Amino acid sequence: MHAAVMAAAIIHSQKKFLMLFLQGVTYAHPNRDVLFSDIHLTVNKQDKIALIGNNGSGKSTLLGILAGRLQPSSGTAGADSKPYFVPQLFGQYNALTVAEALGIHEKLLALKEILEGHLTDINLELLDDDWGIEERCQEAFAHWQLPEIALSSPMSALSGGQKTKVFLAGIMIHEPEIVLLDEPSNHLDAPGRALLYDYIRSTGHTLVVVSHDRSLLNLLPTVCELGRRGITVYGGNYDFYKAQKSAENGALSLEMKAKEKAFRKAREVERESIERQQKLDARGKKKQEKAGLPTIVQNAFRNNAERSTARMKGIHAEKVGGISQELSQLRSEMPGIDKMKVDFDNSALHKGKILVTADHVNFAYGERPLWQENLDFRITSGERIAIKGANGSGKTTLIRMILGELSPATGAVERADFKAVYIDQDYSLIDNALSVYEQAQKFNSGILQEHDIKIRLNRFLFTREYWDKPCAGLSGGEKMRLMLCSLAVATQAPDMIILDEPTNNLDIQNIGILTAAINEYRGTLLVVSHDVHFLGEIGIEREMEPGSFST
Repeated sequence: MHAAVMAAAIIHSQKKFLMLFLQGVTYAHPNRDVLFSDIHLTVNKQDKIALIGNNGSGKSTLLGILAGRLQPSSGTAGADSKPYFVPQLFGQYNALTVAEALGIHEKLLALKEILEGHLTDINLELLDDDWGIEERCQEAFAHWQLPEIALSSPMSALSGGQKTKVFLAGIMIHEPEIVLLDEPSNHLDAPGRALLYDYIRSTGHTLVVVSHDRSLLNLLPTVCELGRRGITVYGGNYDFYKAQKSAENGALSLEMKAKEKAFRKAREVERESIERQQKLDARGKKKQEKAGLPTIVQNAFRNNAERSTARMKGIHAEKVGGISQELSQLRSEMPGIDKMKVDFDNSALHKGKILVTADHVNFAYGERPLWQENLDFRITSGERIAIKGANGSGKTTLIRMILGELSPATGAVERADFKAVYIDQDYSLIDNALSVYEQAQKFNSGILQEHDIKIRLNRFLFTREYWDKPCAGLSGGEKMRLMLCSLAVATQAPDMIILDEPTNNLDIQNIGILTAAINEYRGTLLVVSHDVHFLGEIGIEREMEPGSFST
């Protein structure tokens, strides 16, 4: 009751400025595992805030609480007006039409009934004087490049990018003051992302955005990081945040080195003190025996010496244990990329070997060719190539032709003998029926012993408690790390790695881990990605775009 009164007072006193707030919010799962606790956040009118954090930190849950879709276990959340929410996942909408998913079905039906002469109180109440809703829907769908999508279309028939655009169009339809976006660029192609970025730049809405898209994050003037210590606010965009984190991690590394030195010193002092005490005890025992003291007196001296040694051991153990605990805490705060060791073998192929040659190729679904112009290209060993194009432009078809899984309808593809690994955004190379250890063992050609595989698992942050865990329970980032570990377990790296939207389901930390691993790989790399930062960081040398290249 007291918290509710305080919340009401906050809203009343800052009515003109405050849009959203979290006060002492804690959320626990049904099994009582606490996801985060005592979270405080204030979002003022027209603030544009990025909410970032590692996978599993609770970003989407926190956004759900701000949207009013989830209730906190304790604490208070409030909003000055009803937020509009753009979700990351759309499975729950597949049984609905587009209008139903947007929450405008009843209003549109009421408008239709009124125009047909059914001027009832219920219809008027449902319409709520919103006579322009149909026009706004048309304008919104045209703006978000959805002219072919009808409000009566089933959501299940739409692609991921189309579903995202439907909910983004809902912003123009509902005209909210507060907009909450959960990974809005995940399924968007380059034109869709350009529209989203333009909206972020130009809107006067109050925004809270969960994203790992660094181009998008740089458009937001404030970054809030959700971590073990709650929410830390950085007064700048992602580049500013990155610079601040780099400085923090540098200081953390220095602190950890100092603590490691203190730990070694404390262990050395402990050992020397105990050895010195043991020597004193032995010397005292000899003196007692020479003096011919009665046995009962010698026993009393011996007991006193043992108690003194035990006390000394206890004091030193407590000190060493305290430093060890502090050291463990510091290590847990180090970024995963700094703790992980990636060690890829090189491809067996020499650089420059011709792997794929395509001569006037095209593909057809039915009688219509997929690409307006036939494709001519060559891929040589060691190249780093980005395959670009809008959704539906045939990127996946092109990849399957390169892999030899599809034959062209016209033209010819010549392939050398090479080993390729295709990694999709769902990391389907991971067998969900296996345990983490069994998955790594699956890639072992028989050379590595069990302890060698477990050493590699540890390098990829899979400690002992993970080894028997089923792969089905891993997050996207964990599956990515296990996939990299599996490739490292193999005795020979693949000659070609093909990555299909590899950063879609990763947080910023795991994108960094993937980037570091790919930069150590020396084979041929083909990447389908709309993440401009990622492509820049992995050294892409040229681009291929179906329908518009001849290389």
